Amino acid sequence: QLQLVESGGGLVQPGGSLRLSCAASGYNLYNYAIGWFRQAPEKEREGVLGISRSGRTTNYADSVKGRFTISRDNAKVYLQMNSLEPEDTGIYYCAASFRIAPSVLEWEYDYWGQGTQVTVSS
Repeated sequence: QLQLVESGGGLVQPGGSLRLSCAASGYNLYNYAIGWFRQAPEKEREGVLGISRSGRTTNYADSVKGRFTISRDNAKVYLQMNSLEPEDTGIYYCAASFRIAPSVLEWEYDYWGQGTQVTVSS
């Protein structure tokens, strides 16, 4: 069973940056497309970004284009978040899919991490 672990969350001021990481305990991630999702308080979880197995293709939600980027190596997937806004506050989850192409759709993912809290506040 693939177990994903997110790290790097925390409290940051508006306009600041954070870098989240997603790793798999005991596994490499190169066989999986990976997505990042977030859930704000009292809102449904939404897809943020996805990256293909190869890392050559990505898929972004409109709300984060130009501010967030996703990248990967064999061991981890990274979510670089710049120009953070209070609306970016929430629990951020990474997920792994057996599909090749990236996706921001929840039902296309097979494994999920427990999430890491990101709070954007002054």
